[in-house]
Amino acid sequence: MSNLLAVSLSIIGISLFLVIVFIVLFNFFRRQINQEIKTNQEQFLNTVKQQFSLDQAKGVTELETRKQAVESTVKNLQEQLDKYQVLLRQVEEDRARKYGNLENELKNASQATSKLQETTNKLNDILGNVKLRGQWGERMAEDIIRNAGLIEGVNYNKQKQLASSTSKPDFTFILPNDHIVNMDVKFPLDNYLNWVNSQSPADKERFQKEFFRNVKDRIKEIQNREYINPQEKTLDFVLLFIPNEQVFGMIQEEVPNLMDDSLKQKVVLCSPFTLYAMLSVIRQAYENFRFERDLKEIINHITLFSRHYDKFKIRFEEIGKAIENIEKRYNDVKTTDFKKLDTKIRHIEEYKKENNIAISDEPEAIDVTQETF
Repeated sequence: MSNLLAVSLSIIGISLFLVIVFIVLFNFFRRQINQEIKTNQEQFLNTVKQQFSLDQAKGVTELETRKQAVESTVKNLQEQLDKYQVLLRQVEEDRARKYGNLENELKNASQATSKLQETTNKLNDILGNVKLRGQWGERMAEDIIRNAGLIEGVNYNKQKQLASSTSKPDFTFILPNDHIVNMDVKFPLDNYLNWVNSQSPADKERFQKEFFRNVKDRIKEIQNREYINPQEKTLDFVLLFIPNEQVFGMIQEEVPNLMDDSLKQKVVLCSPFTLYAMLSVIRQAYENFRFERDLKEIINHITLFSRHYDKFKIRFEEIGKAIENIEKRYNDVKTTDFKKLDTKIRHIEEYKKENNIAISDEPEAIDVTQETF
């Protein structure tokens, strides 16, 4: 019994010992595990911090790169915007200048129209007198000619007789290559005034027919006046000036075939406005001819200069070749003859040393009175 008790006590003691050992080992391993977990946590936190720092630096770098890209894009857009603003400013200045020129032209045209209107308002007072009517037509035509920029004696002549006939046109316009075109300003208006001032329909119809017949007769008369003459280098038509837009418009409205008939007879009817346009064309033709003539003269001067330049270049090349030959001869003398002379002089110096020959630097005086045999 006592043995059994002793064995039980031993087993209990061993169990207690084992429990204590287990507890000690458990605490030890728990501390080790806790330490390892703490170490791993610190390493993980350090790794996370490093990765966060790297990601943060990378993010800052990418942000700076994107910022620079955005700034570069904004800068390019600003430069383009500045260019567009400069271009827009230039366009505005050009538009203002062109509109200013257009305004000046319209102002000039308005002034010319005002002058024509003032002249037209005085028509009823002037047309009643045949002599004044002719002077008025000439004055009106000359005003239009001057407003078109033509100069008497340069672009046109007034009341100048043709060389090959007795005809004397009212105006002769000078064209390129000595060509001319003539214009007559005398136009029949008596029956037109009667037609306008008459009250009876029958009289109106009769005066109207008489007026159109007078216009046709005037066209035939102009055609037979030798205003078109190849010997005078005239163009193949003549101008007939109608000093009133109302009369011109009425002719086109009432007898439109009259304009075509006059063209077939090589007579061109001109109103104040159409004359201004035609004179502008004539002036432009003259300016183009003068420009072409000046251009040809410039080209001739350039051609002559080119020829002289070619001759100069040939002579200059000949001088260059002569200089090259002289240089070649100079180099030959310098490299060949000087070497030969230096060799001779060296031989003389060596000979002087070998034979102890002393030569004074001063040349000896020669007695010219001593006889030599």
